[in-house]
Amino acid sequence: MEILHHISGQLLDVHQRRILPARVHIAHGRISEIRPEASVPDQYILPGFVDAHIHIESSMLVPHEFARIALCHGTVATVSDPHEIANVLGVEGVQYMIDQAREAQLKFHFGAPSCVPATAFETAGARIGPKAVAELLASDDIYYLAEMMNYPGVLAGDEEVMQKIAAAKAAGKPVDGHAPGLRGPQARQYIAAGISTDHECFELNEALDKLQHGMKILIREGSAAKNYQALHPLIGTHPQQLMFCSDDKHPDDLLLGHINELVLRSLAKGYELFDVMRIASVQPVQHYGLPVGLLRKGDPADFIVVNNLREFAVQQTVINGRVVAAKGQCYLPQRKAPVRNRFAAAPKKPEDFAVYGSGKKVAVIVAVDGQLITESMRCDLPTGQGRVLASPEKDILKISVINRYQEAAIASGFIKNFGLKAGAIASTVAHDSHNLLVLGTDDHWMCQAANLLIEQQGGLAAVGQAGSRVLPLPIAGLMSGQDGREVGRQYAEIDAFVKQMGCTLKAPFMSLSFMALLVIPKLKMSDLGLFDAVQFRFADLMDA
Repeated sequence: MEILHHISGQLLDVHQRRILPARVHIAHGRISEIRPEASVPDQYILPGFVDAHIHIESSMLVPHEFARIALCHGTVATVSDPHEIANVLGVEGVQYMIDQAREAQLKFHFGAPSCVPATAFETAGARIGPKAVAELLASDDIYYLAEMMNYPGVLAGDEEVMQKIAAAKAAGKPVDGHAPGLRGPQARQYIAAGISTDHECFELNEALDKLQHGMKILIREGSAAKNYQALHPLIGTHPQQLMFCSDDKHPDDLLLGHINELVLRSLAKGYELFDVMRIASVQPVQHYGLPVGLLRKGDPADFIVVNNLREFAVQQTVINGRVVAAKGQCYLPQRKAPVRNRFAAAPKKPEDFAVYGSGKKVAVIVAVDGQLITESMRCDLPTGQGRVLASPEKDILKISVINRYQEAAIASGFIKNFGLKAGAIASTVAHDSHNLLVLGTDDHWMCQAANLLIEQQGGLAAVGQAGSRVLPLPIAGLMSGQDGREVGRQYAEIDAFVKQMGCTLKAPFMSLSFMALLVIPKLKMSDLGLFDAVQFRFADLMDA
């Protein structure tokens, strides 16, 4: 990697909202001087992009491999919640992510997971209580208390929840929020407890309600949850209270772009350049107190060089004065990642997936493409031999959750809008506890898909009339240790295979993973049964 001592170009000064021809001098990894110049090369120097909220695990890549792709898109830092691996491995998983981020050049900033397990209504692989959270927050490697998903616990003053928030306040570190749909007095109460951000707004009025009470809104555009289109008007009205984030980014999408895509979209819509750049870089650095440079004298020499302010094609990404990526090529070498996992599920039989009953209306989860939320409906389904069956003709399939941490009965229900005609898909990326989630047209297909992942101890699988595909994820059942571009290729292949089976969703596996996310309304599936995320209690699968 080349070490820069100086670089010249049109410098984007986001602090004084100006562009000036300048030479940036670098010494010992920091900016030592910014000197105006009369003539400079035809290129632009600007702060690098920051993803203000992401679960690196959802890229299915370890941090080092994530960096090798994201650096090429001009991402210099992330605010990363290791909640996913923590639900599998506990504090050991948090430390794993910190260790794998070392020497990755990209500046990862991890939080202390606040909700492990996310709820008491599912089986996770670990528990991180208030004492462990406080110990994590005392570490210099931890920058904030990660998303407080248990907003009912905040509103009820739950003792453990409030202890975790108090620990963050005592450590002088911000608290991230997660409260989809919360408005009015309850939103005010949630914010008053010390919650500073929310990335779950899916309607403009919801975001405006939270903004007026001082909360900062993260505009999210991930692989499954896409809220930019609903929220982008805020860039014109409340730019000082916004940040950009992806939350969850699958590897094939990461190959195409990252926060740079949101910058381009915003500029194409006519939003002011300096507002957009502050949202994409300055505001997350300031809010979380990140040790990331913002093109000022004395700052770490973290910045990007782009060809112009129309295309924003990244020519160089510089971290601490080192050119770590240039024109789509990252200079970080591939590095072998150790395997850590927790997986105890034994092979299953088709009858393990049976749902017994007859002649009653059945509750059905209704998936919503591009959203974490679901709807619900009740309908009649076919029966046979005393069992309730899926109805692919009505696009109603069966969905099951298998406890991966210990042997237990399989919980099954029904779901609409995945579109499979014959076959099944399965995943151990299943937010938040990451049990084995499988969906299909009948028990035999589902059993086959589940057993493929039990054999691999984690990953993604699809089986159908054209054969089967598997993407192994041996690290916690969430990540691959392979080269990121190869993982992206394999993911694109299995994604295309599922769509050939009839699935019409934009991101089938990402959408599947959120069907077990109990903290997002309305109806979801736990390894313990069907769950009503509005009433926050288990729901009856069939009418009495």
